[in-house]
Amino acid sequence: MAWRNIWRNPRRSILTICAIAFASLLLVFMLSWQFGSYDAMINASVKISTGHIQVQTKDYQEKRDMRLVVRDPEALYSLLENTPEVASHTSRANAFSLVSSENRTYGVLVVGIDPLREANVSTLKKLIRQGSYLSPGDWDQALVGALLAKNLHVGLGDELVILGQGLDGSVAATVVKVKGIFSSGQDEFDRSTIRIPLKYFQDVYGMGSAVHEVVALGKSLKQVQEIKSKITAGIKNTNKEENLVVLDWMELIPGLIQAIQMDLVSGFIFYIILIVVVAFSILNTFLMAVFERTREFGVLLAVGTTPGRLAKLLIFESSTITILGIVFGIILGSLVTWYFQVHGILISGASELMRHYGLPERMYPQLSMLSISIGAGIVLIITILTALYPAFKSKRLRPVDAMKAI
Repeated sequence: MAWRNIWRNPRRSILTICAIAFASLLLVFMLSWQFGSYDAMINASVKISTGHIQVQTKDYQEKRDMRLVVRDPEALYSLLENTPEVASHTSRANAFSLVSSENRTYGVLVVGIDPLREANVSTLKKLIRQGSYLSPGDWDQALVGALLAKNLHVGLGDELVILGQGLDGSVAATVVKVKGIFSSGQDEFDRSTIRIPLKYFQDVYGMGSAVHEVVALGKSLKQVQEIKSKITAGIKNTNKEENLVVLDWMELIPGLIQAIQMDLVSGFIFYIILIVVVAFSILNTFLMAVFERTREFGVLLAVGTTPGRLAKLLIFESSTITILGIVFGIILGSLVTWYFQVHGILISGASELMRHYGLPERMYPQLSMLSISIGAGIVLIITILTALYPAFKSKRLRPVDAMKAI
């Protein structure tokens, strides 16, 4: 009976199904787009600086103490190389120092990098806007952030004096030449860091073979937790460095997680508004159905149909329309999302800006069970709840009054 009643007014039923399908399609695509853009943002951020995983000495992330070093990074290299999910890895050493040009002095973070390994882990090489990237044989060369170079009034080939404290407390001082100037689009990063060769850094700061961070990049963002578990277990089994900890990108850059959470909240507010609009169309449809069929309901009640069965009939009708709309919406939304997931969406006119921030010029939605189920689930719950009002309204009908309705 519910199925037959749905098609008594096919135009209204089809329009209602289309409204639900459109809302479901839009939610599937937009959620997939959000999740895909978050992956692109995360990968761009970790490839500029932190990597997916870092192995550090305990408390180094909070204290940034020069003396909290990883003394045997080579032992970790073999562990990382035996972890299939790890795509590449490198080491870095850090020291807060004064950097001076001819007329200006700034406090910056001097980072020692392995030029070959770093190019496989980070996008630093692609971010060079002037000059060139470090070569394996370079010694007293440096890469400088664009904003820092501007503040220091230096260009390619100019000399910088570095003055800091070595690992053993001695004075670390040297002169380097600017070989390249990079720009990541992240002001703090471009304003406060310079890069020099790791071997040269270790020599100047008396580090020996020690480093502060062993950085790993996973083959996929989804495998980060698996990589973390394997590396943590491997470190415990070796028992060589009991004070080492393994940190993932969420612990290294918590601000990015907060930005994603804020974006999700604002997105869900828009989605709820969209669903509420659809819910009112459903409410209107079923209220009209109740008003148009009041005499019919009166007759059904008069011949012995219980109010509960009448309400159940209307709930079946609303549920069927809702489920049909959601199924069609999921199918169409999945097809549209899958197409753009394969071909990508070109952000017209913004390719240069995207490259400047280390983002790909094509963005790819990520279709997943999560992006399908969240939107469809919310639509299903709200539309069924909306349809309950006219269903329960029918339970209060009195047969005599209902049959007198025009």
